[in-house]
Amino acid sequence: MDFRFSEDEQMIIDAVQELCDEELKPNAKETDEKGEYPWDKVQLLRDMDLFGIPAAEEYSGLGMGFLLWGVVGEMLSTACTTTGAVYGAHMLGEYPIMVFGTPEQKEKYLTPLATGESIGAFGLTEPNAGSDAGAVTTKAELRGDKYILNGTKVFITNGGDAEIYVVIANIDLSKGTRGLTAFIVEKGMPGFEFGKDEEKMAYGSLSNRELVFIDAEVPVENVLHKPGRGFRVALDTLGVGRIGMAVGAVGLAQAAFNAAIEYVQVREQFGQKIMEFQAVRHALADMATEIEAARMLSWQASWLKDQGESFEKVAAFAKVYGSEVCARVTNKAVQLHGGVGYTREFPVERYMRESKLFEIVEGTSEIQRDIIAIRLLKENRI
Repeated sequence: MDFRFSEDEQMIIDAVQELCDEELKPNAKETDEKGEYPWDKVQLLRDMDLFGIPAAEEYSGLGMGFLLWGVVGEMLSTACTTTGAVYGAHMLGEYPIMVFGTPEQKEKYLTPLATGESIGAFGLTEPNAGSDAGAVTTKAELRGDKYILNGTKVFITNGGDAEIYVVIANIDLSKGTRGLTAFIVEKGMPGFEFGKDEEKMAYGSLSNRELVFIDAEVPVENVLHKPGRGFRVALDTLGVGRIGMAVGAVGLAQAAFNAAIEYVQVREQFGQKIMEFQAVRHALADMATEIEAARMLSWQASWLKDQGESFEKVAAFAKVYGSEVCARVTNKAVQLHGGVGYTREFPVERYMRESKLFEIVEGTSEIQRDIIAIRLLKENRI
């Protein structure tokens, strides 16, 4: 594996670091507490052409790889977790069109997604279809030159604010996963509405709305891939989504570590800086080691994706390990801050709340372990 970056890639990384230091990190608390979708931060990402890093130049992307996309996502998440989450969720709407879209679909939808002119989202989860992605019951019925969609999606990140959605519905419930079909749905299409925005433990400025389809009209040319092949679209998209979640978890863990290592150098107890205590030093060493290991897994998954090789197992490694490292590191960061770590004066209490998301979204830790075990048994069958 080669994680060296080209001169052009390094220029992007350096520019993103400057953005993080000057614009995102200083305003991260305000962005979170404002409770409004961060359109000002979206504009900053648009201005730097960050939304289309892996998209082809033909469709206004940068034509670079998922490794760079992941590194940028980690940096954004370290500086401002809300901005990092918007960035990652956007790719779930962009990626399936990149891979499965027709030239006409790419021209119409991928181009504005790659430039950031339009924000994207992915609609799979339903009240009874979370970990069991094959249990989707949103119905799509062909009538003339349109599909009529009826059903509800829940917990959709960027929901309501995004303009372009890739939605999984079922054209034949009797066929189970073989009836699943992917559709490109535009905000404003007749019958496509938005329900409640969830009140969550964290990420108060990140929209997670219901998508409501009541006889929603979607043109037949907006079928993505082929009718009955939506499960493939969903699985491929979830694979990339797991890289995104791993990247976000590493970024958040890094933010918590940065806060902790800064605090232990100024806090005094028993007549000395608490960094002098062996227990504190060992905690820092464990945190740094785990973060670096999680980072390497996320980079490996991204690199494999860029090479066109099978990346799904490593993406599951990265997601389950990264999310649980994030939980441990944010917890330790609060502990190292002591009583003030439990207050909102310091960011570590927010980091600890935010970390839980990564163990649930894009497949719970239990689902990741199932995915890993199934692949291991398949690879080592006797």
